[in-house]
Amino acid sequence: MPTLQIKLSNTSRLFFIFACLLGATGVALGAYASHGLSVWASIEQIEYFQLAVTYQLVHALTLFAVCILSLFISSYFLLASKIAFASGILLFSGSLYLYVLTGTKILGMLTPIGGLLLIIAWTLVAVSLLTYRNN
Repeated sequence: MPTLQIKLSNTSRLFFIFACLLGATGVALGAYASHGLSVWASIEQIEYFQLAVTYQLVHALTLFAVCILSLFISSYFLLASKIAFASGILLFSGSLYLYVLTGTKILGMLTPIGGLLLIIAWTLVAVSLLTYRNN
């Protein structure tokens, strides 16, 4: 029986690994939010932390899916979307984690930038599909 063999570039491999690590840390941080955070954090802080976990997990899965899509569709838009997803997750979720853990409100200014990057990433996936032509 024939098998499907796909060549994985170093860049694709890196994004796959990053998506997996985001998923793993998202689960770990979600567990901390459920079990350890309530010892010292307010309800509002826990909600921010859980929002960060939710966005991290959803977009880690999305990044993984875009990595799979990019194995079949070669597009600079998909590469740009992977970069935007990775950056958006780090800025959006990361700024919320740091805000809760450090209390530094200035980090909250990074959250909307991360959200904007996530919107851009989704849009870039759509553009890559709109511009894709079957040969």
